[in-house]
Amino acid sequence: MKYAIIFVSVKNDGVYQVSVPDLPGCATNADSIDLGLEKISQNIKSHLAILAEYGEKIPSALSIEKHRQQYTIDNPHTHSQAFWAIIDIDITAYLGKSHKINVTLPELLIKQIDERVSKSTTYKTRSGFIASACLVELGK
Repeated sequence: MKYAIIFVSVKNDGVYQVSVPDLPGCATNADSIDLGLEKISQNIKSHLAILAEYGEKIPSALSIEKHRQQYTIDNPHTHSQAFWAIIDIDITAYLGKSHKINVTLPELLIKQIDERVSKSTTYKTRSGFIASACLVELGK
């Protein structure tokens, strides 16, 4: 899932507050953009692991554009000190135990899926591809 993250320069001392609007409470501080990306990625994974442990639903990610609009409304004087990025997190590990199911699909569709999976670094298996497509559809 692609989560929008925001970097806000709290002071002019080079320290950034990095947060994930879709995951309230998921935030960190960092001395650099690269470190901020690394730290918030780990924080997102920890946050999702806790949600999964308690059987909570993984929040869907809103578009970065929607977050930018809301942030500008909520913080009209600080938007020039903030910038946005996207972190892509594979959430399948946080969705619970896998179960085998029987799915019937048209042969041409299966061939297209297999072709995409074979050429992709994102998808490792047919099941992973189908699960990702389902998550996108369910997030609408």
